[in-house]
Amino acid sequence: MTTGKINVSVENIFPLIKKFLYSDHEIFLRELISNATDATLKLKHLVSIGEANVELGNPMIEIKIDKEGKKLHVIDQGIGMSEDEVKKYINEVAFSGAEEFLDKYKDAGKDAGIIGHFGLGFYSSFMVADRVDIFTKSHTDADAVHWSCDGSPEFSIEKSDRTERGTEIVLHIAEDSEEFLEEGRIRELLQKYNKFMPVPIKFGTRTETLPKPEDAKEEDPAPTQEVDDIINNPTPAWTKKPSDLTDDDYKAFYRELYPMQFEEPLFHIHLNVDYPFNLTGILYFPKLNQDLANQKDRIQLYQNQVFITDNVEGIVPEFLTMLRGVIDSPDIPLNVSRSYLQADGAVKKISSYITRKVGDKLNSLFKEDRENFEKKWDDIKVVIEYGMLSEEKFFEKADSFALYPTVDGTYYTFSELQEKVKDLQTDKDDKLVLLYASDKESQHSYIEAAKGRGYEVLMMDSPIVAHLMQKLETSKEKISFARVDADHLDKLIQKEETQISKLSEEEIETLKGQVEGVLGEKSSYMVQMEAMESSASPFMITEPEFMRRMKEMQQTGGGGMFGMGNMPDMYNLVVNTNHPLVGEILNTKTSKKRTRLINQCLDLARLSKGLLKGEELTSFIHRSYDMVK
Repeated sequence: MTTGKINVSVENIFPLIKKFLYSDHEIFLRELISNATDATLKLKHLVSIGEANVELGNPMIEIKIDKEGKKLHVIDQGIGMSEDEVKKYINEVAFSGAEEFLDKYKDAGKDAGIIGHFGLGFYSSFMVADRVDIFTKSHTDADAVHWSCDGSPEFSIEKSDRTERGTEIVLHIAEDSEEFLEEGRIRELLQKYNKFMPVPIKFGTRTETLPKPEDAKEEDPAPTQEVDDIINNPTPAWTKKPSDLTDDDYKAFYRELYPMQFEEPLFHIHLNVDYPFNLTGILYFPKLNQDLANQKDRIQLYQNQVFITDNVEGIVPEFLTMLRGVIDSPDIPLNVSRSYLQADGAVKKISSYITRKVGDKLNSLFKEDRENFEKKWDDIKVVIEYGMLSEEKFFEKADSFALYPTVDGTYYTFSELQEKVKDLQTDKDDKLVLLYASDKESQHSYIEAAKGRGYEVLMMDSPIVAHLMQKLETSKEKISFARVDADHLDKLIQKEETQISKLSEEEIETLKGQVEGVLGEKSSYMVQMEAMESSASPFMITEPEFMRRMKEMQQTGGGGMFGMGNMPDMYNLVVNTNHPLVGEILNTKTSKKRTRLINQCLDLARLSKGLLKGEELTSFIHRSYDMVK
């Protein structure tokens, strides 16, 4: 037996590991299984090219718990190591200090897509173990080796009586880490990090029920057998060619990824690129609701089928973080900081590629089956609208498939919409005015008035619609959006002809004073006297487009004026000076009757806007009964 010191220039490497290199102790198992996988895949490669003359068989990785002995075993049937290789891979870890230690590890996974055959990841064992033993036998004729270290720079190495090719790592679990001797905890980690590793992973056995023999009686129990419990799927869907998969295969894989998700995805996008970087994966569009924050961080990021994280910000464009699925790339290091990701050139290319691929897929889905695309629009629009806002290239692509539905359920692309409404909805300044509603119920009377003029009213109700309209208005020429209740129609789409008021200027001023007197000084309504068609409502409540939109944008993040998101709602009370009832109010001799008429008209306007509630609604109902007695 020989002994020696691990070649490190820091006094003790192991506290450094615990403190700086790994943020989460549980990933030690991921690192050891990754190394075991590399050892297995490397042997397979050497056999395939004729450089290793061994019987490969069906190699697997086995995890065993010895609770009494407080040991955890990780066993592979891979390439194994000779004594020289143990010294090279395990002992010769040369660092000039902590900073270099971290930097070197950061780059450890870039070598031919391999995490590093017994590279630095091995030392994560000492986060949970007081002592680590390695028993290993090379695939060559070299003697088997036993290496041991107690968490100090001191190690021992001697010959072993191991006869089987491969490596067994034995972790003597520390007192503060005994959770890793629990079967449930280990199974949880295997499911989290190693669910799709490319080599079968055995963790104990399970009982399998066999078919009954033909001559068995009905009351006879079915025979059973103990079989290896393989906890992973070594060939998940994203590793296969799209041509080899059916829609049912993609749906089955979605259920495998999200066993507690009962709704099926709307559609999927299979990613596969090998230049200028390597990336595979499958993204799914799930049904989305309005609560966007709770739907992020569902995409799982892998490196060579090893789970890294489900926080894919910086790798996946932000607007796609609401999707689900898997991205696997050997070009993304296993342990890496957020700032590294943001600065990494390969990561930026990956993000750009995913954006382009999703745009192309959406465009093809729209062209191939528009009817089906329209049915799914409400479930996917938030992702698409968010993408149009945040990614300029996606905005350009989306111009051909982004839809603008009307309140009647007709769907237009932007160019189709322009063509449809340009004759009726172009104002005197040659600007196209696109009317929209955000709530069909509360804005019903305004919608009906617009439809009565032959106008199209869009249904735009997503939480980021104010930002999207602002983007469209600045990107396209001579268009503006106006919510259907932002003003009366003659003002929203101003034509050359203007209505002439039946009232004189003096009468208008008198009437305005009467209305303002009833409203009182504390009123939140700005009174506007307007000459409209006599068939239009006598009183109408509108919300100024600019102020309301800026407030909405402030509430959903950015784009608004400072502090505007906290301002109260602002309303205009538009009085139609050409309506007969307004003339009656002006000519009413008694102030009591005039006040009652003004209050009644005001409450009817508020009712049509959904603003009449509580005590004021009750008062309106009693007044209405009194008026019809």
